[in-house]
Amino acid sequence: MDPGTDSFVSFGEQGAQLTYGSYLRLPDLLDAQHLESDPPAHDELLFITIHQVYELWFQQLLHELEAVRAAMTSGELWRAQHLLGRVHVIERVLVEQVDVLETMTPQDFATFRQRLAPASGFQSVQFRELEFLSGAQDPGYLRRFRGLTAEEESRLERRLSEPTLWDAFLDVLRAADLPTDDDEAVLSSIRSLAHDRNRYGAAWALSEALLQHDELAAGWRARHVVMVERMIGAKSGTGGSSGAAYLRGRLDLRYYPLLWEVRSTL
Repeated sequence: MDPGTDSFVSFGEQGAQLTYGSYLRLPDLLDAQHLESDPPAHDELLFITIHQVYELWFQQLLHELEAVRAAMTSGELWRAQHLLGRVHVIERVLVEQVDVLETMTPQDFATFRQRLAPASGFQSVQFRELEFLSGAQDPGYLRRFRGLTAEEESRLERRLSEPTLWDAFLDVLRAADLPTDDDEAVLSSIRSLAHDRNRYGAAWALSEALLQHDELAAGWRARHVVMVERMIGAKSGTGGSSGAAYLRGRLDLRYYPLLWEVRSTL
């Protein structure tokens, strides 16, 4: 849509007119940034905008990964790999957004940081949904979380009970008549993919795309913890967590440990 034109598209029985702003709900979107600092801290708008954009991207990633899971289960391996390629691009954008946030100095962040308590990035329900859907399901998170609404708790409980991307990948192996009875059987099946790419090329490429998703998520966690250390050092998080120390404790998280382990036996 060219913002420089006055043309409109009419639709519906009343001939309503769709514009760029109404389609994107811009009045609501641009009114969603409300500063807590008083007097207003210049960098708080940047801080809010960055995190709202993250949540929009998290919503898109959930949309794509649900479709990836469905495609793997139904045998549409080409579609699953295509959508994972989109996921990879978005995940690289998530990492690059940290560069924008780091244009804020620790001194400027300190002018409004205490106003954020007890809010914390730890409370991002969509981020936990992404981890659960990807394969890192942690029921303990529900016990540690403070401030969940009933709707948010229901969403996380649903994610804990539904199949993960790894479950869908096991469907792919079974569809190829490869065993998945236990971890050793799965490792053997993945080696079969790797050593016979003429026969299992699509499934092997899909396993590599899942590993790329895992690697990019790990890259975001690593970039995030360094940014936190740069901003607040060893201070506790606003939500009461240990801050950077907590984030460093999650750097070894892997969604698909067997895809990493198989590298040692190829």
